Amino acid sequence: MRIDGLQYANWSEKIFRQMQAGGVNAVHVTVAYHETFRETVLNFERWNRHFEQYADLIIKGTTATDIDRARETNRTAIFFGFQNPSPIEDDVGLVEIVHTLGARFMQLTYNNQSLLATGCYEDSDTGLTRMGKEVIAEMNRVGLVVDMSHSADRSTIEAAEYSNRPIAITHANPYAWHPALRNKREHVIQAVTERGGMLGFSVYPHHLKDKSDCTLESFCEMIARTAEKFGAQCLGIGSDLCQDQPDSVVEWMRMGRWTKTTDYGEGSPSNAGFPPMPNWFQDNRDFGNIEEGLRATGLNADEIAGIMGGNWYRFFRENFGPEDSV
Repeated sequence: MRIDGLQYANWSEKIFRQMQAGGVNAVHVTVAYHETFRETVLNFERWNRHFEQYADLIIKGTTATDIDRARETNRTAIFFGFQNPSPIEDDVGLVEIVHTLGARFMQLTYNNQSLLATGCYEDSDTGLTRMGKEVIAEMNRVGLVVDMSHSADRSTIEAAEYSNRPIAITHANPYAWHPALRNKREHVIQAVTERGGMLGFSVYPHHLKDKSDCTLESFCEMIARTAEKFGAQCLGIGSDLCQDQPDSVVEWMRMGRWTKTTDYGEGSPSNAGFPPMPNWFQDNRDFGNIEEGLRATGLNADEIAGIMGGNWYRFFRENFGPEDSV
């Protein structure tokens, strides 16, 4: 089983066929960055057209059983998530609505301070807001997973502690391996994983040691060492693959409508645009490279199977339904 905890590709038949060729059974797809509720609904509508047009390649995923159906029919189950809480605007009642539409993950922040929590690029981390606590409780109730991938440390720890259900960091790496602001310090990873939460390892070059020149050996060794510290059962892949996207999209991701200036993320104008992917992970056909690399680290077959997809499958099964169904 192969499950990717996060992608934001420029979706096409080519990519869907690469998923099929790579044996990718499920992908968590970003369906909103900075969109309003209405704009997000239109994005769901576009995906409905994809499901109609490419019914032989993809299906809509809402529960883990959809992954089973995808595997049986050699397709990929598509699960939706938001990288920002903007689709719920300032209305806690929209949490249940977006879950009904198909959303299964929502980040409480995207780099900046939001109505719910603090992003990882802010100078001061004040933790969860009053609304943030109300939204987490509602997310817990309906089965919308709290994602803290772009959140600051205190906010992430407070979310893990406040949530009645496990939360996720769908796409990030350990800060000790590569000190990017987006990567997570050990005490943050511990706070999430010791409560049953998940960490998905990112292949996005700005999150990697040596960036685009990161070796497969370094990446897989990092995963093995993280497994030693926190347990392999709480780890997965969240590639953050942005395949075939124009550079204008990374500008939209970073800047949305909140600034008139150019935000280069962590660094100088040299970080503008999408960086080249490492040569061992260009698209969905390359998940086998990660699997092979993990074998060389000494992880056993069950641990590798969990990291490649089994752990996400269990997490999906336990957290996508209403709280009273668990």
